[in-house]
Amino acid sequence: MKAHMLISQKENHMKNKAILLLGGSGFMGTALSEHLLRKGWTVHIVSRSFSGVFQENLIFHQGSMDDKALVEKILPECETVIHLASGTTPGSSAGKPLMETDRNILPTLRFLDIFRTCGNQRMIFVSSGGTLYGNPETVPVNEKQILSPLSYHGAGKIAIEAFVQAFAYECGKHVTILRPSNLYGPGQSLRQGFGFIRTVLEHLHRGTQMEIWGDGESVRDFLYIQDMVNIIDLLINSPAHTDIYNAGAGKGHSLNTVIKTAEKVCGKNLSVKYQAARQVDVRKVVLDCTKIREKQGWEAETSLEKGIVLTWEWILQK
Repeated sequence: MKAHMLISQKENHMKNKAILLLGGSGFMGTALSEHLLRKGWTVHIVSRSFSGVFQENLIFHQGSMDDKALVEKILPECETVIHLASGTTPGSSAGKPLMETDRNILPTLRFLDIFRTCGNQRMIFVSSGGTLYGNPETVPVNEKQILSPLSYHGAGKIAIEAFVQAFAYECGKHVTILRPSNLYGPGQSLRQGFGFIRTVLEHLHRGTQMEIWGDGESVRDFLYIQDMVNIIDLLINSPAHTDIYNAGAGKGHSLNTVIKTAEKVCGKNLSVKYQAARQVDVRKVVLDCTKIREKQGWEAETSLEKGIVLTWEWILQK
């Protein structure tokens, strides 16, 4: 177990404004931690690895969320826990249901067992709006829609949602569930089978051919990373409560439309090779975000083209 610390030694350091990110070293965790640090929070990250930049008031703990000795030391300092950890993608666990159990479900259940006895903290669980609903009968899809995942990854997220809701009821803690759509933006690393916009821009940058599963007419809801960070910031600073919210742009774009927009932004044409569609891929899903707009006053602010411009500029500056 290792803990790397860069925190202020002042007596008034933000012990009462600390937050714990489980799996906080990935794309979303990095963007969120940088935002929270700017806001004056002390940020604890529990993850198996860390590739970011150590900063003042950032504390990295090398380990897993179900490490009892580690987590029990951190939780008393933190008023909010944000569960971002996920060890799979829809593609990586295809045909491997036990992978979801081993990498996502069981570690979360072990964490909840630790969490139940550690004060009155609240938790925000980041689920998945793109995989839970399958191919919904109506679009856009709201939080009351029947959940019908096409992948074990989506099924695993549903299982965790059910467990954290039962946990909140049993223990009297507040657990807010967010179901984000497809996130993208500056800071997103290349990851096979994950991050469509990031992958498109990388192929445009390199001038290489991109493979797409299906005909490119599948429709997705793409949410810019800062808009997602803004949701979490809003919830952290709102009264603790238990609820479920979709978190998306609320607009659908086909993969082919995304490619055309990226080509326009980059001034280049993308070479595409279309492959046979996969069973785990949803045909069309767009999130209805009326609930979070009416209850929390949030809505996405970044258009698809603007988000692609900002992401392309980041890639060019790397």
